[in-house]
Amino acid sequence: MSRRLIAPFAFALLMTSSLVSLAQEPKKEEWIQLFNGKDLTGWTPKIRYRLRVEYRFVGDQCPGGPGWAIRNSGAMLHGEDPKGMAKDQDFPASIEVQFLGGAGSGMRTTANLCTPGTNVVMGGKLFLPHCTSSKSKTYHGEQWVTVEIEVHGDKVIKHIIDGETVLEYEQAQLDERDAHAKELAEKAGTKMLKEGTISLQSESHPIDFRKVELLVLPGEPGSL
Repeated sequence: MSRRLIAPFAFALLMTSSLVSLAQEPKKEEWIQLFNGKDLTGWTPKIRYRLRVEYRFVGDQCPGGPGWAIRNSGAMLHGEDPKGMAKDQDFPASIEVQFLGGAGSGMRTTANLCTPGTNVVMGGKLFLPHCTSSKSKTYHGEQWVTVEIEVHGDKVIKHIIDGETVLEYEQAQLDERDAHAKELAEKAGTKMLKEGTISLQSESHPIDFRKVELLVLPGEPGSL
């Protein structure tokens, strides 16, 4: 009879010890892999997240590509549903985190901001220029670059490289001066952008993406 009691008691002690041990371990960040290295199977839009992209520019631009597209790509956030885009539409209405590669000499920042059909608030004022540069360094050649974008709905958006915030703005919104963006705002009942699709650009210069990851931020409503 005593032998039967010893085993369950010992198990309870071991289980309690394990729980204590687990509780003492620091919580690890759980990055969700969005890219399988081959195609975009499984991509889904998220409301609030931190997106991390590793990219590099390679080779030469495709013949006939425009000058502004040399070593130029990006990730587009808060984008519209591609099913509703026109065939001749250049870009989805979205917030673009622009990736630029260095030209071999001189300065050319990356993780910049462009706003196709959109606007943001920066420094407390509505910011209307189409593109603005970050304060990043220049990345020449074919080196890998890791960019993180921290998004809090239509509140704050941060562009981060190597732990440093190189650009920050807020209140992402559709630009009602643009006819298509105005139509989207009317359908949504608001011009503010709290959610949307994630896109990777193709602008005529070869680019490799080796990681596209999503981290749900703690304490954010509407997350996974």
